[in-house]
Amino acid sequence: MEFTHMNEEGRAKMVDVSEKEDTVRTAVACGSIYMKKETLDKIKDGHIKKGDVLAVAQVGGIMGSKSTPGIIPMCHPIMLSGCDISFSMDFKNCKIDIEATARCTGKTGVEMEALTAVSIAALTIYDMCKAIDKGMVIKDIMLMRKTGGKSGIYEREN
Repeated sequence: MEFTHMNEEGRAKMVDVSEKEDTVRTAVACGSIYMKKETLDKIKDGHIKKGDVLAVAQVGGIMGSKSTPGIIPMCHPIMLSGCDISFSMDFKNCKIDIEATARCTGKTGVEMEALTAVSIAALTIYDMCKAIDKGMVIKDIMLMRKTGGKSGIYEREN
């Protein structure tokens, strides 16, 4: 078996994608951050001392998506054409669900950018609220859908 990310010496390498076709690529990732009910209420009411939690998490997630190749070792730098993040407060389960969509036209996909956007948005929420709730839990970060490239469409099954 040939490993795509190993050179002839058995060491890590970045895969050469120069022969691949440019295609429109999208990826949708999601995740959740669980917290105390009081923390979720304070976020909703705008009573977190550091400011508007979801606005900052939105910007943090987008910045994270753009920084992905700087923190994931074998990730190719790509020109993102778009990144959007949405949040849904779930008061029954005391969590915020995060969804990120990343897009580009290129030779390699944007799955890692979407996953990083969700991760950094969740970490930003944690950072902004940790003074009142150190027990928050970030969970279930996963790829939901991807399009483009040779492998085509992937959709996570429930």
